Amino acid sequence: MARESRVGKLLDVYNDHLVLLTEEDGVVYYNTDHIKSVTENTKDQLELNIVIPKDFEYKKADNIPSLLEILKFQWVKINRGGPEKIEGVLCDINNNMVSLINKEEIVHISLFHLRNISN
Repeated sequence: MARESRVGKLLDVYNDHLVLLTEEDGVVYYNTDHIKSVTENTKDQLELNIVIPKDFEYKKADNIPSLLEILKFQWVKINRGGPEKIEGVLCDINNNMVSLINKEEIVHISLFHLRNISN
């Protein structure tokens, strides 16, 4: 199993996901079912090289299915940082699966295996 860690600014926390702004990937939405720990560095204040514009906005949704609906028909990256990473246009969402169009293929991903998503 691939392990990944990210450093960033925590923007929001919901029942099933959290929103992190990272230098490398921008805004990433993490499924909390796949988060093992969160660390706050209180001793050495971490300097992030992120300039946040005054009118900065990100997608807000109460749960992952609602977030996916907001991202429908947009280019997304799913499970970045691991062997299961995939990107493409999010074309369909149902209770158990999401579907992406990637080149000439339609890729179906179980919602259970969705660790993170960004666009």
